[in-house]
Amino acid sequence: MEEPEKPAIRIFVDADACPVKPEVYRVAERYGLKVYVVANAFMAVPRSDLIKRVIVREGPDIADDWIAERAGSSDIVITADIPLAGRCVRNGATVIGPTGKPFSEDSIGMALATRNLLTDLRSAGATTRGPPPLSRQDISRFLSALDLAVTRLKRK
Repeated sequence: MEEPEKPAIRIFVDADACPVKPEVYRVAERYGLKVYVVANAFMAVPRSDLIKRVIVREGPDIADDWIAERAGSSDIVITADIPLAGRCVRNGATVIGPTGKPFSEDSIGMALATRNLLTDLRSAGATTRGPPPLSRQDISRFLSALDLAVTRLKRK
């Protein structure tokens, strides 16, 4: 009896403000994985059969919707967007932030609550800081998290 074929692992990148695209491309090339770089404006991507640029129309959350509608249990999503991370986690996707922080069923609730609190504070006039610049340690953590995610999905 033949084993059913495993679904291919795909990587979806929420690309508009993603600082780790070069790292994603390197890992995808190493493992032979298809990458979808999703943005609402033209973005340069390397010439490769594995890397596909997806340009969606302008509008709030259009790129997020495109990713969330497609990402499933054999996929990896790279995003710093907490609501998108939540949607993808609910779909069963593996979700990693650019600093290497994985989002899971256990962590997404707190991340959403923190994001909503900061949004409320900003709308009330409070000054909040954005995220710090990406450090070498962040990039190293990201690469480790992405490699681990690929390895786990390949074992499934």
